[in-house]
Amino acid sequence: MNKTTDAALDQLAHGFTSPPRSPILHTPAEEGLAYQDVTFPSADGVPLEGWFIPADSDRLIIANHPMGFNRAGLPTHLQPWASIWGPSGNTMEVNFVPDYRILHEAGYNVLAYDLRNMGLSGAANGGVVTSGLYEGRDVLGSLRYAAQRRDTATMRVSLFSRCLGANSTFAAMRQDPAAFDGVHSLVACQPVSDRVIMARMLDLLGVGAQHLDELDRRVKIGTSIGFDERPDASWARHVRIPTYLYGVHDDTLTVPADLEQMHEVMEVKDKHLAWVRDSTARWDGYLEFQRRPEPMLDWWHRHLA
Repeated sequence: MNKTTDAALDQLAHGFTSPPRSPILHTPAEEGLAYQDVTFPSADGVPLEGWFIPADSDRLIIANHPMGFNRAGLPTHLQPWASIWGPSGNTMEVNFVPDYRILHEAGYNVLAYDLRNMGLSGAANGGVVTSGLYEGRDVLGSLRYAAQRRDTATMRVSLFSRCLGANSTFAAMRQDPAAFDGVHSLVACQPVSDRVIMARMLDLLGVGAQHLDELDRRVKIGTSIGFDERPDASWARHVRIPTYLYGVHDDTLTVPADLEQMHEVMEVKDKHLAWVRDSTARWDGYLEFQRRPEPMLDWWHRHLA
């Protein structure tokens, strides 16, 4: 192995497990929304920060976010994120605040929060991102918080889980299935298997997917948790609630078979897989809801009506 490949593998392993925290550059006030800054513990006590956006209804959407993002999105138009994600063609800013306006206008209360080690939430597990394995405890914490708040305790709940947030939801369903007994549905945006996305990254960086096992070894050495111990497509078998799954079909960072496998193994009859077409940018999947929200709104409406 040459020095260039060795350095690239080290950089990718570190960036994958310890991405830089991204700043929260937007708030619901920009969309004219009243909101509360909230804090609550994850299932293992990590302090999580978020927003509660009230609406005049008894329906609640709990939203989380992809790896390296936060509740407000990701400033990929700025450094260092432009350099990190530029090779995959993802250089546009993602702002999630318009999503919350759309949900609010549709009559939903919204709880949006930062996963551990991201946004303003607390550091945990040595600052290591675990692809949802430990972040699943944050999903459980958000459900417990909603159940304990006086104004949300009796609300009908559905989830909007994106990428790492969706992987984390699968992990939470494995860790504590009973916690989802009162959850009516899930919209899962672009969950992904580590071996799939990291193989694609290796190719995009010119290192080559043949070095995937070596990258896995370095991730294991640095974090104690290798790819096979982290949530992947097979963990979708723990889903027991109606689920709308979607992603960019020609995403440069994944392959369609990954989401197709998730859809296949979900042991629930009420499920749907939808594709975002005419793009290779993964970020277009994250922006799909604010561009074409009707299918997801219809899903939540049908299961929360």
